[in-house]
Amino acid sequence: MNEISMHMDQYLNYLVVEKGLANATVESYGSDLARFQRFLSGSRIGRTNEVDAAAILKYLLRLRDDGLGIRSRARHLVTLRGFFRFLVQEKHLSKDPSRLIDLPKFGLKLPDVLSVTEITTLLETPDTTKHKGMRDAAMLELLYAAGLRVSELLHIKLQEMNLDAGFVRVTGKGAKERLVPVGGHARSRVDQYIRIARPAMLKKQTSPWLFFGRAGRPMTRQGFWKLVRKYALAAGCDKKISPHTFRHSFATHLLEGGADLRAVQMMLGHTDISTTQIYTHVTRDQIKLMHEKYHPRG
Repeated sequence: MNEISMHMDQYLNYLVVEKGLANATVESYGSDLARFQRFLSGSRIGRTNEVDAAAILKYLLRLRDDGLGIRSRARHLVTLRGFFRFLVQEKHLSKDPSRLIDLPKFGLKLPDVLSVTEITTLLETPDTTKHKGMRDAAMLELLYAAGLRVSELLHIKLQEMNLDAGFVRVTGKGAKERLVPVGGHARSRVDQYIRIARPAMLKKQTSPWLFFGRAGRPMTRQGFWKLVRKYALAAGCDKKISPHTFRHSFATHLLEGGADLRAVQMMLGHTDISTTQIYTHVTRDQIKLMHEKYHPRG
């Protein structure tokens, strides 16, 4: 193992132990760093102090030539920035060679959002006369009501759902916990599911999870994605919908209704408010359309 590989391992360990990042996130960083390491080996660079801005720029050009899009190249640069900041912090380097390299420029991609009418129609699609329909309705309602990531929804434990207080305890990225309010519609659906459908579906089994698939284990992301697509088609929605669409719609509808950006940031579990600010672009578009429609000289 050369010096760069050793420092990369130290950095990944730091992300797990000190930063508490999720395993999937650390694996993604590890994959990016491994690709960079292969490039450095091919360039006969084996020490961290031999990596300069020119080497990083050549690597980004290699990624472009390999067919990676702008967003993927930007992600790789973000990974390298974190790695080199760590090396400076740990006194392995005196300066960060990536600090003067700008992120590739790309247009802002606004998230897909459903209208209030579309989301209402979709949420009312499951057949709640059947146990699985009760479960599916509860999952969709809670996903939208709390603006959850799909991984968060699928790993809620029964004891983390407080129907009386109207809150759900969520474990988000980096194992960070937050409390998110849950409105009346979702509480009603979840209550019906817990009282009627959940015991019937468990039969004689037990499960700590609020929602579950086979053998009481959490449903897979793929399994839930298929449910969302099924109900979107049944609702006659022709937009491209994924579980994350519910989260985007949650944030956008709150901001359109006048919610404070900081409050929405807390409910979404965003560490940086700049991540939440993408939704203000959506609401600004709505405001612009309203102005053009109703202003006498719009």
